[in-house]
Amino acid sequence: MSDAPQGSSDPRLDAALTAVEERLAALGEALRSRDSAGIELQANELHRALSGAVDQFARAARSGPVSPALRQRLARTSGLVAAQRESLSRATAALDRAMDVLMPRDGHTTYSPQGSADRGLRGGAIVA
Repeated sequence: MSDAPQGSSDPRLDAALTAVEERLAALGEALRSRDSAGIELQANELHRALSGAVDQFARAARSGPVSPALRQRLARTSGLVAAQRESLSRATAALDRAMDVLMPRDGHTTYSPQGSADRGLRGGAIVA
């Protein structure tokens, strides 16, 4: 066998990381274009790609260290995921504030039991 650690240049790790990077880019584009169907599709695809990458990296970690280049790329991609999550959280908070301006809570439930009076209980998360 070679002296290089297993997983150091594994094409499966590279492919898994590339898939995550591509899904992040596609999700970012869908968010910029305000394409709600595209956002949902790309978020699901990103989730799938992240699951695959986690699985591939976990397998690689069991068989030896991952190359420094891939570790660096993984860290950079992880930072992009965190930035995307933060951006989405801010957008959700802004939407919640806009909804509060458009439909202020005055103690009267006008629309339904799940209407404006309960909006603050969601915690700023998007519910699909």
